[in-house]
Amino acid sequence: MVTRLDLGGLRVDVVRKDIKNIHLSVYPPTGTVRIAAPEWVAMEAIRLFAINKLAWIRRQQLKLRAQPREMPREYIERESHYLWGRRYLLHVVEKDAPPLIEPKHRRLHFQVRPGTDAAQREALLEAWYRAGLRQAAEVLIAQWAPLVGVRVERIFVQRMKTRWGGCNPQLRNIRLNTELAKKPPECLEYIVVHELVHLREPTHSDRFVALMNQLMPHWRDHREMMNRLPVRYEG
Repeated sequence: MVTRLDLGGLRVDVVRKDIKNIHLSVYPPTGTVRIAAPEWVAMEAIRLFAINKLAWIRRQQLKLRAQPREMPREYIERESHYLWGRRYLLHVVEKDAPPLIEPKHRRLHFQVRPGTDAAQREALLEAWYRAGLRQAAEVLIAQWAPLVGVRVERIFVQRMKTRWGGCNPQLRNIRLNTELAKKPPECLEYIVVHELVHLREPTHSDRFVALMNQLMPHWRDHREMMNRLPVRYEG
């Protein structure tokens, strides 16, 4: 259950969990604020905690909101699209045959049936990104899960507005943002490891940081890279 705090126009989502300490997070791309708090902590104490962190929250939000945004897409000839961090120019071919998407050199060959509108083209490309991301994630999870010492039951790939990934430690599920298929491969690897470690340590505790340092010593560099890259346009 999520409880909302209003701190002078700043909305904070509070989630109660079976944890020992209060944890504060500011999520991209818009700077959504969430606090995970132990079930026994009074709401007034959580409010005071958030007030004391207001300056830090504002700094994080300004940084996220200043992040470059992609231009809105029309899915037309020679429009720029990204795959694994590389820029491709869309090459649209209308043909009375099943849709086909295939990267060739620096072009993204996009075969659609005549009359396919922009919304349908977007859905086709989104599904293609989703399938490619799932395939890449399965390879990474097979590699990293034994190193982290966890088991993943299910992988969900979906559009996510405020997070790059998520997990459910009880169900051993991992969720990944479809947009990761557009970012450099190191970004997906970082998010996969981040969520696998969360299956062992659900919060961003000192133990979580220690595990990340041990498994992926340069994880902060990958996180910084993600914070510099353009994020999806949301109309």
